[in-house]
Amino acid sequence: MKNTCHGGPERVLEARYIGSMVDYAEGWELQKKYVKQIDQGERAETLLLLQHSPTYTMGTDRHPEHLLLNEEQLKEKGISLFQIDRGGDITYHGPGQLVGYPLLYLDTVGLDLHAYLRSLEQSIIDWLAEHGIKAGRKPEYTGVWVGDEKIAAIGVKFNRARNRKGFITSHGFALNIAEGIASEGFSGIIPCGIEQYGVTSFNALTGLSLTVEEAAHGLLPHFAGQFQCKLLEQEK
Repeated sequence: MKNTCHGGPERVLEARYIGSMVDYAEGWELQKKYVKQIDQGERAETLLLLQHSPTYTMGTDRHPEHLLLNEEQLKEKGISLFQIDRGGDITYHGPGQLVGYPLLYLDTVGLDLHAYLRSLEQSIIDWLAEHGIKAGRKPEYTGVWVGDEKIAAIGVKFNRARNRKGFITSHGFALNIAEGIASEGFSGIIPCGIEQYGVTSFNALTGLSLTVEEAAHGLLPHFAGQFQCKLLEQEK
């Protein structure tokens, strides 16, 4: 699989895990700020890892009918709703889910945007394999699957760089860790518009009680290996 990232093994990527729950609007604005700073050479490429408070997000391939709750029901459940600029349809973010936002510069030399998506998937597949979970892909869908259940959703945006040729990525992946997350959040939507398949999580598959922070730190070496980066972990 061709790696789309610019640079080699000496490339440094800052990894930041945010321990507190992050409101979706705050996380979205942080991404935009960091993308601009990376484009201007004021910040290193960054991998943000965090948890969001309960939120539904609709991407550019939006289908309002895939949201099964009305405005009053959303308010009762305390779930926010955002229409955003990543690809894909509707998904859920909430406590017990590891959300990763790789903010990476992709050079136009040998650029393969589909390979970037496959690399994101592969880093998660490799981490799951380390824990005995056989995960893979479904050819017609983006994301990571265990049998007929999705464990990680992926939706990205490629922001055209203004100060050099290429793109800077934003948005990213949502990896389900906590056991109850499927019933807590995904029951109110048709996730990514896919009715025929279900949703699962790491803890439901393994019987473990892994925390999101433990998952974040465990995933980092696999991400670094897939993207040929040296990760510099920042304090929370």
